[in-house]
Amino acid sequence: MDTKTPAVSSPEHTSSPDFVRTIVAQDVQAGKNQGRVHTRFPPEPNGYLHIGHAKSISLNFGVAQEFGGLCNLRFDDTNPTKEDVEYVEAIQEDIRWLGFDWQDRLFYASDYFGRLYEFAEELILQGKAYVCDLSPEDMRAYRGTLTEPGRNSPNRERPVEENLDLFRRMKAGEFAEGSRTLRARIDMQSPNISLRDPVIYRILKTPHHRTGTAWCIYPMYDFAHCLSDALEGITHSICTLEFENNHALYDWFLDNLKVPGHPLQIEFARMNLNYVVMSKRKLRQLVEEGYVAGWDDPRMPTLAGLRRRGYTPASIREFCERIGVAKAISIVDISLLEFCVRDDLNKHALRVMGILRPLKVVIDNYPEGTVEEMDAINNPEDPSAGTRRVPFSRVIYIERDDFREDPPPKYFRLAPGREVRLRYAYFIKCVGVVKDPVTGEVVELHCTYDPSTRGGDAPDGRKVKATLHWVSAAHAVDAQVNLYDRLFGVQDPGNEPEGHSFIEYLNPNSLEILSGCKLEPSVLNAPALTHYQFERQGYFCVDAESRPDKLIFNRTAALRDTWARIEEGSKA
Repeated sequence: MDTKTPAVSSPEHTSSPDFVRTIVAQDVQAGKNQGRVHTRFPPEPNGYLHIGHAKSISLNFGVAQEFGGLCNLRFDDTNPTKEDVEYVEAIQEDIRWLGFDWQDRLFYASDYFGRLYEFAEELILQGKAYVCDLSPEDMRAYRGTLTEPGRNSPNRERPVEENLDLFRRMKAGEFAEGSRTLRARIDMQSPNISLRDPVIYRILKTPHHRTGTAWCIYPMYDFAHCLSDALEGITHSICTLEFENNHALYDWFLDNLKVPGHPLQIEFARMNLNYVVMSKRKLRQLVEEGYVAGWDDPRMPTLAGLRRRGYTPASIREFCERIGVAKAISIVDISLLEFCVRDDLNKHALRVMGILRPLKVVIDNYPEGTVEEMDAINNPEDPSAGTRRVPFSRVIYIERDDFREDPPPKYFRLAPGREVRLRYAYFIKCVGVVKDPVTGEVVELHCTYDPSTRGGDAPDGRKVKATLHWVSAAHAVDAQVNLYDRLFGVQDPGNEPEGHSFIEYLNPNSLEILSGCKLEPSVLNAPALTHYQFERQGYFCVDAESRPDKLIFNRTAALRDTWARIEEGSKA
């Protein structure tokens, strides 16, 4: 295995020093591992990656890049009951989408099943592992608690020869699933519960997605993980804080086996976001019980869901950079993530006009059959984006909220007798209102226009207080627009009280589907995931399932943090 050639590919950025990078820098300066830096990102293929994984991905690949090292992608696939090829493929797609490349360093813990088995026999031969017949329930009872020491298993003093024979028969499939385990013989009195003779192998008669039925015993994560690190020449095993208690176990396995190296485990605080759950078990429940439309539902915190919603790799990397790397557990406000995507899309997203809730407007004095093309700016933040031509005609659509028959104070948009500006076009004045005779709802407006105001101010100097976006009715393309909101309505949905479920906190208004929206024709053939700013509406992208005969757009983010205003108002 090549451990010398610096060949990590990832986006260009300079990270500010943090405690992880400080440790790595000190090791390099001291000449540890011959100055090498070799990290890895080791997901379990039992679900899709979420925004929390993005922090770990950015950190592992980023540290390797910054120190001229390598970063592996390794699937810790030791539990065939929960793993699937679908997850393996999705994880690879997500990492590449974020902008990182493991090149030819794709590994699996299952690559090492033979070696891991040999390591287990080595522990048995040293008298440091034994076959245990306790049931899972009895094992928990024997383990003790944080305040009470554990008790030795009745099988703890089995002779080496008997343990070796039983373990080989476990491998041969002689025993029922769950009837026996192989446990490390460490210290049942240890104050660290992870050292109280942990299980290192269990019987699982489930086919593996890579090895098929070749194995009916599988190593536990803690056993496989550290040894896989050592076999791959990893120098720094960067992981989240929940593995801190297992640090001593990580070192115990490496200290008691003949391995090619001893990686240093470094723990950092995982990402915690408000209004989000990031437990894979809970995310899987949302998918399997139909509360969302799949792992890539745009309301999900998965990278697949964020991508489909319109989040960009740059915005997620920037978010990870901003929250930093720390040892202390904290909760990050999701509005920071939303800020990052707005900030990125503001620079790059093309502007278009889209009407989500259309109200028909007839310009009575505009010549019938006439079509003009108005010059519109594609992105005021990027002059190189140029301009486009937008058709204008006698009948247009405006946003229903841009008209009030009886306007409240400080409402400056269209109302009877009032004049406003149409973006890139003319001043118009409302002169008539048509209502549905049954419901009384306003269904059509009649206006007049001032031909002298095309694209600018009125020659006589009169001013208007509002500029409205619009779409020509004859040229509009119909679209479905999905308005996504936060999936949960409370800040900490995963911290449900006993007897309650996080499902109870789902936001019933997390998705609003608008059909019959009217968009300008420039969006018609846009590829999936093309980003736009609908002027005055927010940032949107073309959905993965959109097609020319059924356009579908997803709202990525509003133009500003509406939730902050809602929460401010509720406090007041």
